[in-house]
Amino acid sequence: MPKLMKLAVAFFLAGTAARVLYGQEPASPQPAPNAPASQPQKSEPEPKTEVSVQDTGNTFKLRVNLVQVHVTVRDKAGKPVEGLRKDDFQLFDNGKLQPISTFAVETEQSRKERTEAAQKSQEGEAENPDGSSVNLPERFVALTFDDVHLKIEDTGPLRIAAGKFLDAMAPADRVAIFSTSGQLTLDFTGDKEALKQKLMGLLPRGQLNTPTNECPDISFYVADLLEKEGMPIDPDHSGPPDFEIFVRDTLQCIPGIDIKTARIDVMNAVRRALDVGEAENRDALRQLDSVLRILSAKPGERILLLASPGFPLAQLNFEASGVVDHANRSNIVINTLDARGLYASVPGGDISQSFSDSASTVGPKESLRLAEQLDQQFVLMDFAYGSGGTFFNSNDLEAGLKQAGSVPEISYVLGFSPLNQKMDGKYHTLKVALAEKQKYSIQARRGYFAPNKLDDPKEIAKQEIQEAVFSQNEIVDLPLTLQTQYFKIEDAATRLSVVSHLDVQRMQFRKADGRNFNDLTVATVIFDDNGRFVMGGEKLVKMRLLDSSIGRYGHTGFVVKSTFDLKPGKYMVRQVARDSEGAQMAARSAIVVIPN
Repeated sequence: MPKLMKLAVAFFLAGTAARVLYGQEPASPQPAPNAPASQPQKSEPEPKTEVSVQDTGNTFKLRVNLVQVHVTVRDKAGKPVEGLRKDDFQLFDNGKLQPISTFAVETEQSRKERTEAAQKSQEGEAENPDGSSVNLPERFVALTFDDVHLKIEDTGPLRIAAGKFLDAMAPADRVAIFSTSGQLTLDFTGDKEALKQKLMGLLPRGQLNTPTNECPDISFYVADLLEKEGMPIDPDHSGPPDFEIFVRDTLQCIPGIDIKTARIDVMNAVRRALDVGEAENRDALRQLDSVLRILSAKPGERILLLASPGFPLAQLNFEASGVVDHANRSNIVINTLDARGLYASVPGGDISQSFSDSASTVGPKESLRLAEQLDQQFVLMDFAYGSGGTFFNSNDLEAGLKQAGSVPEISYVLGFSPLNQKMDGKYHTLKVALAEKQKYSIQARRGYFAPNKLDDPKEIAKQEIQEAVFSQNEIVDLPLTLQTQYFKIEDAATRLSVVSHLDVQRMQFRKADGRNFNDLTVATVIFDDNGRFVMGGEKLVKMRLLDSSIGRYGHTGFVVKSTFDLKPGKYMVRQVARDSEGAQMAARSAIVVIPN
């Protein structure tokens, strides 16, 4: 399960894993191939253990936290704006302007170049055996349908629009299908036909949003309103005006009953709607939290795309805030789409219901319906705006899904190291603006959580490395090149060799006792073609170099080799290196194809 997979990754990154993980064997650093050998100086004999390798690390320093913000800028027509530079942006952390230290432009060409570079890391195999290209999974979209609150009339148009969205998937997209009822599920895949087939099972599954022709017909919103206004203590006495509206409707739709019985029927309907509605809302929010847990284990850009008619939160504001909090902690954007499109109320009630509003109640009930429809969309707005996403409310469901879940043609990546940041684990608000204040819309994350101050340096390093592993951002503080090669062993097994070449020239060393000290952690994680964790391991390279060796390794660098036993298939190798003295990092990705 994805949660267990992520726990496995965190386990070895914490440095508490066993000496050998998933068939990974330690290998000593070696001079780079074809590099000239250098002789040690005669006056300074080389010790036997200048460099050692082990599978756990325990010496780290705190690295300045780098916060990255992906930004999409659109004009009035909704098209991405190109040609912007770093100086065009302003970035505020808790209202304080921050210097932007890193800046990158993401385009279709830059993504293509990144994929090509990852493919070149595999010796002898640049593409699939059948000649087709292999794409690095970059975006993971959890297409989530709120089938608990969907109505039957909204399902057909939504299913058609979602099918067209799947047709437009990019090769590097991986999409999963989830539902708030938990009854519609398909794990992340690039198989469009499998996704479209699963989509055919989209149906309303809530108890309160399917036509029942009940009398009285009380929605969860109305039940919550009537409870807050106060119902009569006993049925012999009248209740507030809104309560009596439904009493009059009950007298009309059930001929022959007295007013006392009508009041009892309304009170029972209110209690049932509250019980069922709150249970369904809690289940829906728990399912969304589960989707976030699955999505957080994916290596790349992560989006939860929620298609829903919305729903009243009533007493569940805290639980809904927890969903937004989870998304922000996991760097997941929630984009929401109102599945109703632009809502238009039907005077007199829904034609699908046997009983229409009476002449005396049609006006007040129409006001309640309009208030309910407006209230339903607030939760969708909170999810989107709270996580840096976008809320779409349009009759063009296809365009809304496309913009919510597709790769923007042009986006910008801003990075900054917060000034005077307190390591308190608290939430920081982010705001991205344009310096010239053009009338463009900006989509970006709305905040982040500052890291907690940790006393254990290994825990600090583990968090930094894990965050880099589950990102696809390339980090080049340290020069790192990655090469992969496989060879068959016994039967159908295949051994993958991951060879990392690192340059020490840009590393910082601590001088002590005539030696140069630094520890380098190299974490290697393997995901399958759909972003599922397969296996991984971590090595600690302890360097205690003499001055003469600094010069030698400065010319040749050194190699760290890891091996993994894998089945035939397509894989993504993600490697992160971090040194202890300079707290510098490197992160690279590679594509591996192992044929049958």
